[in-house]
Amino acid sequence: MLQGLLSFIFSLSSIFLIFIVLVQKGKSSLGIGTLGGGSQMLFGSSGGQDLFQKITWVLGAILIGGSLGLAIMKSKNVSRYPSGVVNQQLPVK
Repeated sequence: MLQGLLSFIFSLSSIFLIFIVLVQKGKSSLGIGTLGGGSQMLFGSSGGQDLFQKITWVLGAILIGGSLGLAIMKSKNVSRYPSGVVNQQLPVK
């Protein structure tokens, strides 16, 4: 139950993260005139974060936490059933 919910949240956050990253505009324009002075703005102040950047950070944290949680759950399931088969019936002789 919990693993299914965590998988759903993980999948949903990854889809939203891809969408939010594609919607964001770049820090500088792609015009040819900005290529010469682009190195000055690279390490300079870029102002405050807008809403899309904050959402990206939150979704990235959810994605990392979800992958860690799913990995821990998977490792516990593997150690509980080392043969890989959950309901294995032994033949009766």
